[in-house]
Formats: sequence, C-alpha cells, structure tokens
Amino acid sequence: MTRIHPHRTRRLACRALALPLALAAVGTMAAPGTAPDAPALERRVKAAFLYKFLGYAEFPATAFNEGGGALQIVVVGSDDMAAELARIAAGRAVAGRQIAVRQIRADEAPPPAHLLFVAGADGERAARVLRAAPGAFLTVTECDGGLRLGSVINFRIIDERVRFDVSLDAADRKNVKLSSRLLTVANRVQKGGS
Repeated sequence: MTRIHPHRTRRLACRALALPLALAAVGTMAAPGTAPDAPALERRVKAAFLYKFLGYAEFPATAFNEGGGALQIVVVGSDDMAAELARIAAGRAVAGRQIAVRQIRADEAPPPAHLLFVAGADGERAARVLRAAPGAFLTVTECDGGLRLGSVINFRIIDERVRFDVSLDAADRKNVKLSSRLLTVANRVQKGGS
C-alpha cells in the first residue's frame, strides 16, 4: 500500500483548488509586454476565490427561501469586485444554481446573501457591516483581524500571494458547512477561539 505524506496531500489539494483559479484568470491576463496591474490582479484572484468558495460551502435548506433559488453574492464597498464577480459568474452555475451578484454601499443594510464580501482594510467598517448582516451565511472580509470580527473567511496577503484564513466557529454560527477540501488549502483554520 502506498502511503502519501501529509505535506504532499496539502500540495495536491492546493493544486486542485488553484487550477480552477488559474483557469478563471486566464482571460484577464495583461497583454504581452505590459506590466500587470497588481491591484487588478489581486482583485481577479480574490474574485475567483469567492466564486470557488460557493462550491465548497453547504448552505442550510432555509438559505434558498428567497431569491428564486439563485446563489446570492453581495459585495460591500467595491464596484470593481462586484463587476469582476459578475463577469466570472456570468452564465455559470454552482450546484445547479445560477449566481446573482449585487453591489451595495457600506452605509446600506446588507440583504440576505449566501456570500457576503466586505471589501477594504477598514476593520471598524467591516465589523459594522457584519453586525448588520444576520442574513448572510458565508461572510468574507479582507481586513486585519477579520475572523475576530465574526467573518467566516478572511483574505490575507502572504509572500505576495492571496491566502485565506477560516473560522469554523463562525461557519457553525452561520450554519454553513465547509468542505474539507477548502479547509486543506486554507492558510489557517481557527477552531475554538484560537
């Protein structure tokens, strides 16, 4: 019997998740001979992750009472991210469900959403939005301490790469089950307030 080393398993899982991300970004690469726009590239990578997160999350049956059964993504504070997500999701479905993307301002009350993304590094604003969004299931932030604020997933830049941390406690509170495949590629998985 062949035994696979745990580090190799993690690398294989990272590749399995990264390949669809790379394919999603192929159509958005910079033209030959031009320097890539770092913020735009970061946004495209994060948007691809957000889209893929939907496929690695199991929502409660009650999550589909509104919105005609479509997966609802709400983006707070970034027109560019909402536009990129809409581009990625156009004509695609996750688990047989169409995807609807909506952008709202930070001062608007977030509507119920399967995935709520709060853009920006402002932790206080992210905390306000998360508190005002009890109807959001999978909450994602990109600020320092996002998990402490109640986010299920928080993006981080580590060694110039987009990575993410996961709070299993926050996922449990939101009644969202996350695939072990997603947890395997997370930078850090937090359980029990660690």
